[in-house]
Amino acid sequence: MSESPYTVSDVMTHTVVAVGSEAPFKEIVELLDQWKVSAVPVLAGEGRVVGVVSEADLLAKEEFRDSDAGEFEERAKAGAVTAGELMSAPAVTVHADASVAEAARIMARRHVKRLPVVDGVGLLQGVVSRSDLLKVFLRPDEEIAAEIRQTVLERMPVTSPLAVTVHDGVATLTGSAAERAYLPVVARAVHSVEGVVDVRLDLTHR
Repeated sequence: MSESPYTVSDVMTHTVVAVGSEAPFKEIVELLDQWKVSAVPVLAGEGRVVGVVSEADLLAKEEFRDSDAGEFEERAKAGAVTAGELMSAPAVTVHADASVAEAARIMARRHVKRLPVVDGVGLLQGVVSRSDLLKVFLRPDEEIAAEIRQTVLERMPVTSPLAVTVHDGVATLTGSAAERAYLPVVARAVHSVEGVVDVRLDLTHR
């Protein structure tokens, strides 16, 4: 089995900057600038994630500085001075054993760029960002091809085995058109291999 980064724990950042609920506004801004991140988890107790303060939460103060308009929650954010007042809660998190695909879906659905990674009781384990999820596409082509052969092609009940080559993450399957009935299943399985950008077919009539 290859060392494919299947889970969030394989790609996440373990060293995380976080704040307590009493952290002041200016300190949070300084941390975002110093660590070049767009959000920080807010922790309580032994390290349980209770919320997240993002750049959007902080910008509410500037956006509503000279206006009485806006929803009550937005006006409250504009007057907030600590992490506990600024944070979005409950935090959108992901577990370390979640798949990379699951983390990507959560980010897309909840419109966030970073997710605190927590254990079963909500304690902070790390952070995973969009750039972390893209690490799966840095896998060498031959490593991807080897995994496809081992985990997909060798398990298919076909009489004329398919072959695979990978170039720039694009997997090309070659073989006999006689195996066409299996191709949708094979293509889906190959697409699920970490690092595969696309799947193409090159079939011959023998």
